[in-house]
Amino acid sequence: MNFYLGIDFGTSGARAVVIDAAGNIQAQVQYPWQTKDNFSLVSSWQEALFSLLTQIPEQVRREVKAIAINGTSSTVLLCDATGTPVDTPLLYNDGRGSSVLAGLRDIAPPNHTVLSATSSLAKLLWMMQLPSFSEARYFLHQADWLGFLLHGKLGISDYHNALKLGYDVEKLQYPEWLESLNIPIYLPQILPPGTPVGELRPQIAQQFLFPPDCLVCTGTTDSIAAFLASGAKSPGEAVTSLGSTLVLKLLSRTRVEDARYGIYSHRLGDLWLTGGASNTGGAVLREFFTDTQLVNLSREIDESKTSELDYYPLLQVGDRFPINDPHLPPRLTPRPDNPVEFLHGLLESIARIEAQGYELLQKLGADTLNHVYTAGGGAKNPTWTTIRQRHLQVPVDSSHNTEAAYGTALLAMSAEC
Repeated sequence: MNFYLGIDFGTSGARAVVIDAAGNIQAQVQYPWQTKDNFSLVSSWQEALFSLLTQIPEQVRREVKAIAINGTSSTVLLCDATGTPVDTPLLYNDGRGSSVLAGLRDIAPPNHTVLSATSSLAKLLWMMQLPSFSEARYFLHQADWLGFLLHGKLGISDYHNALKLGYDVEKLQYPEWLESLNIPIYLPQILPPGTPVGELRPQIAQQFLFPPDCLVCTGTTDSIAAFLASGAKSPGEAVTSLGSTLVLKLLSRTRVEDARYGIYSHRLGDLWLTGGASNTGGAVLREFFTDTQLVNLSREIDESKTSELDYYPLLQVGDRFPINDPHLPPRLTPRPDNPVEFLHGLLESIARIEAQGYELLQKLGADTLNHVYTAGGGAKNPTWTTIRQRHLQVPVDSSHNTEAAYGTALLAMSAEC
């Protein structure tokens, strides 16, 4: 049997999924985060990685042919020549890069993805001011460093993780404006996601009883891995993540970028994965209802009828996509006494915003929407699915698999094919 291992380092914990050549899950394990501070991050990552490998049944490990890892986008660290981190990593949501944005705007093209306080490049420029920077030789993303622990080769990344570093994913090279910064350490060599980097280190293969010729591949980001797990493959297919926020990703033959709405495109082979994120979503629903209430009240909604309530459900002022207005006020009135009517209005309004988001992506040049897969907690609500399908006017289904680790396992399998 040939098995393929995908490992997901997400915001709530690490997970691993092993699949066979038919995509069937053979093992699934997890490691919840326990660290409370950044100082123990690196040791926590390493412990999580090796704990996941140990938890996979031995008979499964012995059949694994390829491994890939995803990490949170723009979680980065500096390493010395041996791969040892020289300072605390910066997490995906760390905004310390805001202090360098003014200088970066003078160098990077207008509205570029790197012009964000949390971009990988902004973090790197901030890190260059640290006393420990003199010890650094490599700048790596979380998935790069974890891959290094397995294959032993430093300075290799994938073009999904490298997008927010400024890598040109269309020309597949670092742009001249970035090279003109003359950064005095090694930026990663960029390969397509799922490219074999090398075999497992012999000591790792022996310790965990993997085949000695097991390949370790370049990885991806957690959000792309979740898209890969969904089942969407063709232009016009999309994934809506109905979690705390509303995130849309549409597969397109055309690259769409518009920083005004936070829209950018990841390369996915010969296609582009374009999308945006709204601040509306499940967090607003949970402000008013418990999970049990959401289930029970949703059953009482007549989803064939359109709610007359027109809300823009936000927890605080401002949205960027599909409406770019930092001063956009939440609109949650009038609120009927009947909680079923109120919930109906909220679900209908979020569905309306979702449809508006896909309309905007198509207006900017993306392929015509023809199918939506749904991930996140909202995927479990059949009433909401029916309402959304009415607004979107295309089939709406749950994602084939909602685990990012599953998508990363598919990536590992593609490397061996």
